[in-house]
Amino acid sequence: MLILLFILWIVLNGRFTWDTGMLQIVIVGILVAALVYAFIRRTLGYSLKTELRLLRKAPLLLAYALLLIKEVVAANVQMMRLVLRKDLELHPVMVKIRPPLKARATRVLLANSITLTPGTITAEVDGDELIVHCVDRTFSEGMENSSFVKMLERLEK
Repeated sequence: MLILLFILWIVLNGRFTWDTGMLQIVIVGILVAALVYAFIRRTLGYSLKTELRLLRKAPLLLAYALLLIKEVVAANVQMMRLVLRKDLELHPVMVKIRPPLKARATRVLLANSITLTPGTITAEVDGDELIVHCVDRTFSEGMENSSFVKMLERLEK
C-alpha cells in the first residue's frame, strides 16, 4: 500500500523529469505516503497481513472486475432489446435474496455490482438479505446463484 500511495503521489504530481526538483518531489512523496499509510493503519485497522491477503486474492479480484464488465455489457444489451421492442410491456418486481455469503464486505460488493448492472437496483441490504428492484421479472431469474455470487464465494475462501 505504501508503494501504491507513493506511485499515486508521483502520477498526480505530473513531473517526470530527473532534475534537482524531482528529488524534492520524491522526498515529499515518501513522507506524504508514509503519513497517509500510518493514518490508514491507525484508523481503519489496516495491516501488512491484510495487504498480503489482498495481494493473494488480486487475481480473483481482477477476474471479478472482468466478470462485472461482461455482465454490465450483457445487461445493457438486454435493456436495449427490452426498451426498443414495439410492444413494451414491463413487469417490475422487488425480490428478496439471501446470497450464501458470510462476509459483510462481499455482500456489499454484491449489492453494488447488482446496482451497477442496468435494470436492477439494490434497494436495501439488511443483514444477510438483499432487496433488489428489477425493471422486468426476467432480470430477477437466478439472481441468488448468479455468477457474481459464485465468484464472491470463491473470494471468501
